[in-house]
Amino acid sequence: MMIGLSHFLVVAAILFSIGVIGIIVNRRNIIVLLMSIELILLAVNINFVAFSVYQHNLIGQVFTMIVLTVAAAETAIGLAILVVTFRNRGDIAVEHVNRMKG
Repeated sequence: MMIGLSHFLVVAAILFSIGVIGIIVNRRNIIVLLMSIELILLAVNINFVAFSVYQHNLIGQVFTMIVLTVAAAETAIGLAILVVTFRNRGDIAVEHVNRMKG
C-alpha cells in the first residue's frame, strides 16, 4: 500500500482538530493552550510539506523550516514569561494573566 497525499492530509486534519479541541475545552491552563497552538502549527506544517512533495517544489519545505524556527522561539519566550509570572504570583491561570496589563 502506497502512502499518498490523502493520508498526510488526514493526519494533519486530525492533529488540527485535536489542537482546536484543546483550545476550546481547556481555557484555564496556559501551558495546554500553548501545546494546542503548537499542534495546530504542526498540522499546517504537515500540509505544507505534503503539498510540496506532491508538487515537486521545495518552497513548502523551506517555509516549514521558517515556521518551525519562529514557533520554537515563540515557545521559548512564552515559557520564560510563564516562569516569571509563576514566580511572582504563584499561579499561571488564564484569568489572572489579564492583570498584566498596564
